[in-house]
Amino acid sequence: MQQGTIFSIAHINKTMSQAFVRESEGQWLHDVPPTLNALVVFLSRENNGIRVYEQKTYMHPKHGREVHVMSNGLSYAKDAEGKWYIEW
Repeated sequence: MQQGTIFSIAHINKTMSQAFVRESEGQWLHDVPPTLNALVVFLSRENNGIRVYEQKTYMHPKHGREVHVMSNGLSYAKDAEGKWYIEW
């Protein structure tokens, strides 16, 4: 019985490390296409499949860019090159 437990832990660690490697090879925020739908899909995937949605949009008073406030508690905007970034 002891060997089965050790095997299970080793199997779990191997599975977890493989999942971690796959996540690290995934898409980055700045690689997401510059559409709101693509942002929602990316954020929902990063949120363990729980849908993230837009709560409101406003124009930033300083740089005039559209800012999307999302249900994950963060706000996102696109830079001059159309790449997504987190708006602080």
